[in-house]
Amino acid sequence: MNIAVTGSIATDHLMRFDGRFRDSLVVDQLDKISLSFLVEELEVRRGGVAANICFGMGCLGLRPILVGAVGDDFVDYRSWLQRHNVDTESVHVSDLRHTARFICTTDSDNAQIASFYAGAMSEARDIELTPIAERLGGLDLVVVGANDPDAMLRHTDECRARGYHFAADPSQQLAWMEGEGIRLLIDGATYLMTNEYEAALTEQKTGWSPAEILDRVDVRVTTLGPEGVRIDRKGEAPIVVGCAEELCKADPTGVGDAFRAGFLAGVGWGLPLERAAQVGALLATYVIETVGTQEYELGQAHFLERLAKAYGMEAAGDVEPYLRCPRP
Repeated sequence: MNIAVTGSIATDHLMRFDGRFRDSLVVDQLDKISLSFLVEELEVRRGGVAANICFGMGCLGLRPILVGAVGDDFVDYRSWLQRHNVDTESVHVSDLRHTARFICTTDSDNAQIASFYAGAMSEARDIELTPIAERLGGLDLVVVGANDPDAMLRHTDECRARGYHFAADPSQQLAWMEGEGIRLLIDGATYLMTNEYEAALTEQKTGWSPAEILDRVDVRVTTLGPEGVRIDRKGEAPIVVGCAEELCKADPTGVGDAFRAGFLAGVGWGLPLERAAQVGALLATYVIETVGTQEYELGQAHFLERLAKAYGMEAAGDVEPYLRCPRP
């Protein structure tokens, strides 16, 4: 199954603040806010939602197609992704701008304050999907992830025009997009993927009720943080999948991307939605146990063991024929 993942490709600068942001916020002075936090740790990691999702899918044994825009500083990052089974042939390289940067500080409550420099990502609006489909002999699913807003709308329009199934995953860009743009982005999607807050924001900005959204998308996937994930379809009972138990909590950055990677892997394998969500939930657990969005390592036997512990032997048995991560 050819799954193209469009979206940001970035370098993450991840910092840890030992205090709590809320202790430094004065509610009636927020219009004059000027704060600096002394951080104890700095990690520079590879990131970007599209690259994170592709990395996770590649680690599970798929070969996703990464679609996005980068600077000429992408050489080492490209090599890393290629070693992890990611097709990078459709990545656009800017002549003028650096690869995007994500700068995030996490406090002791796992609250986060972040900034994002778009850089070369602004050129993603110039990428056309049809030549990619022609190169690969077709596209079975296009993930429209957080990206330059014009690029997201262009990819969605092209999917509708060309008949490509697509997953709308607007993520952080919901905060910046107006209702009309969001309506255009999600209308006709095979999958709509958001977290719980983003789901409420989608309804608020579009003016569509949950029922009206389900009239426009086939499957609505909503991650619920520590409560897991809920999958809604019109006329069907919701599917709710709980989180897999984590060994520790190191950093939450990239957990949502990892869930999407596992879920899309399950979809690519042809598994039922519940099973796909279980794969996604377990992969998300690997990420929260590490610092950095692409620093986890999967082993075939270990992944199946954890899947069986979390969701039962039948779940592990269903996934085992498809899983192709390093052994053990």
